[in-house]
Amino acid sequence: MTDDKNVYWIWLQSCLGTGARVDEILSVFPSPEDIFDFSETELRISGVFTARQLDRLKNTSPDRFSDVPYRCRTNGWEIITPDDDDYPPLLLGIRDYPLVLFSWGDLSCVRDKATIAVVGSRSASVKSVDIAGKLCDELARAGAVVVSGCALGVDSAAHTGALHGKGKTVAVLGCGLNVPYLRQNEALRNAISKNGAVITEYLPDTEAKASNFPARNRIISGLSKGVLVVEAGVRSGSLITAGYAAEQGRDLYAVPGDITDVDFTGVNKLIRDGAKPVFSVDDILCEYPECFGYDYDKLERLSADGNFRASDTVNVKPQPKLSSEVISPKATNNNRVTKASNAVNEEADRDRDVKKTEKAEKRQLPNYISEEAIKIYEVLGNEPLGTDDIARKTKFNTNMILTALTELEIYGFIKMLEGKRYIIV
Repeated sequence: MTDDKNVYWIWLQSCLGTGARVDEILSVFPSPEDIFDFSETELRISGVFTARQLDRLKNTSPDRFSDVPYRCRTNGWEIITPDDDDYPPLLLGIRDYPLVLFSWGDLSCVRDKATIAVVGSRSASVKSVDIAGKLCDELARAGAVVVSGCALGVDSAAHTGALHGKGKTVAVLGCGLNVPYLRQNEALRNAISKNGAVITEYLPDTEAKASNFPARNRIISGLSKGVLVVEAGVRSGSLITAGYAAEQGRDLYAVPGDITDVDFTGVNKLIRDGAKPVFSVDDILCEYPECFGYDYDKLERLSADGNFRASDTVNVKPQPKLSSEVISPKATNNNRVTKASNAVNEEADRDRDVKKTEKAEKRQLPNYISEEAIKIYEVLGNEPLGTDDIARKTKFNTNMILTALTELEIYGFIKMLEGKRYIIV
């Protein structure tokens, strides 16, 4: 029998299944080796296992998983168990925490920073994707770690925003690390592994299937101090994450949406039921003064008129100018006119600067770039194009375009100008 403790943890997790009450089980049996050494009768008498779990424990040998640690080392993946210092403390506090995490990257980034989960629709509108990206850019700049599920739509925007903000981000998968699920997000996964971690509780070759994702969502919320939902219909999987957040005692936030649009019914109901509405990143940052340098006393004084901002408090990292403009309705008409005029002038100046610079030449794309990204790179040039222009030229849908643009931008082949227009670099 193997002496590798990780093999026993993998064995136990496989036998118990995802979402088992491991807190109760490990309060009776402190280690997986203990469970292996006890007889079936003793395990049954303990009363902490279901009949199905007992059957698996009896008929599954740890040796079946003896090659998994070697495979992980070969691929540069880490196995993290509750015995390890890198196991996230917040996650360890939920009742059904995973006994094994397979990690590609550095998960220790969540230990000393505030973690905020950002989730939403896979088919989100361009506006919601833009809002998610901006909010996560600002969260990252403030020092938060952004957690999401690496799916299309809001998830991808959340990770990308955090990367643009030069911060850390963690992607939680509903499949194994060796499975090429969502091939179009391969570049994003690579970038996350270098600036945070891609993690999963599933064995490396576990295929993505529908039942995996609700279980995955408990990890997203479990890793986080708070969960932000951006665009969610009444049947959205994001609401499952919100449900876990409530059960786990996490803070719940939501970006308000059009009350006549069914794609926002779920998120608006969250607000009705008590989730805090988010109009700018400050609405999240102000809830964690111990993490972001807020002065409690000053915060209470400023909150009296309901109009405080992060910039009004002390010791807060400077936020980008877009911070309060994400979706805030507070600007006066005069301010709107002035800002609009300034924006037009600045955009004109940038356009002139682009024209003055030496024209960029297209480069040979590496073979790991997706076919969609290659096609979009072909239509881009030195004249800025918006997503509508790209859609007309490629016939791709919005999600496909945004994913491919993210891929090209991460690898430095294009850059985004004001107004969500893109050129090659």
